[in-house]
Amino acid sequence: QVQLVESGGGLVQAGGSLRLSCRASRSIFSISDLGWYRQAPGNQRELVATITTGRSTSYADSVKGRFTISRDNAKNTVYLEMNSLKPEDTAVYYCRLTLARRDYWGQGTQVTVSS
Repeated sequence: QVQLVESGGGLVQAGGSLRLSCRASRSIFSISDLGWYRQAPGNQRELVATITTGRSTSYADSVKGRFTISRDNAKNTVYLEMNSLKPEDTAVYYCRLTLARRDYWGQGTQVTVSS
């Protein structure tokens, strides 16, 4: 079992920034598949960004150049730095990791961007 706890969400004006954190209850050193997702009301959950053990990253087209995913293995934490936020970034943000072919999700953190 792995517990994931997200934090860092909040209300921000368009153009602002937020940094989300996701702390795992166990070491993430060897976990190759870590990601951030988001779900807006009425929409399906969508992939935002992923990072591997080698720190290779990938991003949804909608956030490229604005969001940065990173990991700190010593702190068992994955981060999502979000800049130039837009109202359409408003959603609940979730982190996910895959371990032994099982997906684990956090409880989510709300991000609201006002225009």
